[in-house]
Amino acid sequence: MKSYITSAVTILIFGTTSFYAQEEIQSTPQEALQLDQQEELQLTAKDSMVVSSWMVGLGWNFVNDSGDRLNNITKLNDNLNGVAFPSRINIGRYFKSGIGLEAIATYNNYKEGKLIDGTVNPEDKDYFGFDTRFSYDLNKIVGQTGWFDPYLGVGVGYTYANDLSRGTYNGVIGFRTWFSDRWGLDFSSSGKWSFGNEATNHIQHAVGVVYQFKIEKDLTKKGLEKLALIKAMDEEAKRVSDSINAALEAEAAAAALAERLAREKEAARLAELEKEAKENSEKMGILKLQNKIDELGYVYYDFDSSYLNEKSKNTLDKVSVLMQDNPSYSFLVEAHADSRGPKKYNLWLSDKRAQRAVEYLESRGVASNRLEAIGHGEEQPVNDCVDGVYCPEEQHRLNRRSSVTITILTNQYTTDSGNRK
Repeated sequence: MKSYITSAVTILIFGTTSFYAQEEIQSTPQEALQLDQQEELQLTAKDSMVVSSWMVGLGWNFVNDSGDRLNNITKLNDNLNGVAFPSRINIGRYFKSGIGLEAIATYNNYKEGKLIDGTVNPEDKDYFGFDTRFSYDLNKIVGQTGWFDPYLGVGVGYTYANDLSRGTYNGVIGFRTWFSDRWGLDFSSSGKWSFGNEATNHIQHAVGVVYQFKIEKDLTKKGLEKLALIKAMDEEAKRVSDSINAALEAEAAAAALAERLAREKEAARLAELEKEAKENSEKMGILKLQNKIDELGYVYYDFDSSYLNEKSKNTLDKVSVLMQDNPSYSFLVEAHADSRGPKKYNLWLSDKRAQRAVEYLESRGVASNRLEAIGHGEEQPVNDCVDGVYCPEEQHRLNRRSSVTITILTNQYTTDSGNRK
């Protein structure tokens, strides 16, 4: 056991020395990058590393089963057993977390005359081993280098050696060095502790070539720093560009707004002029039409009657022609009564007179939705013939009348002018 620890420490010291030497060499490009801020930054292949892959390996294994590995550490020729041809094959899967799962098969030969468990081996004996192990990439703790991967591992296995088979608990320490993303060397030392019988414990060293496939890459620490710097420079350039563009856009927007306001102001002025001209034209058209209706005169009714006589019908015939020639207008027919009789009766009578006139206009082709009828009773006389005042029949007749007034234009213009003849 002591010999195993001493061998492992020796390998780890060698790997660690190489690790820091390489770190010293690799620091130079990073310092140069920081000093030369004018150089265009770009991510390269050197800024990335493999973080996940499948791996196969082929190499040699060397077994120390002398039984006194610490005291005989310098007597490698007496203690180590190996064969000339490749004697180790392995395949494994390694994850981004740093965990690896590996299967290893080895063959060896205990040579005649070598120390095996403290005694001289009397003849050559075969050695077979099959092991599985979990390993952890120490770069996850000390920091990634991209070329040097130290690791620790534990596992279990089966070994047939010295004419005995045994299950083993295994512990491993090792490192890999990489020449490219795919090719490298693997160095390791494993302690194998037997369980289940009296077979000896032993140490197995290994060296071999490894190849990675189905790899997944990620940026190194240096690559991440470079990427952060690139992003910062891009963001600053974008900020400056956005600031310039925002100023130009604000200037263009202000000019466009001023132009739009000027156009809107001019358009509003022209629209107001057009509206005013249109309203004036409509007013003139209404006044002319109302004058034509007024010139036809009132529709008069006989005393205490709402029926139209021939003269009234003749007047309404002429009014209906004007109405049909001007389909944009609506009309109000207003009827009145003289002051003789009760006011309530006169109001009802005037409503009937207005309705009779509307019905007649409808019969002449005027749409009903363009006509409205209303009676005012005796409230709007055209002379002084009110209750308590004597008037001849001719004066009372003037108050028994109907008139037609334009009320609505299609553009919502209204007038309250009426027939005043």
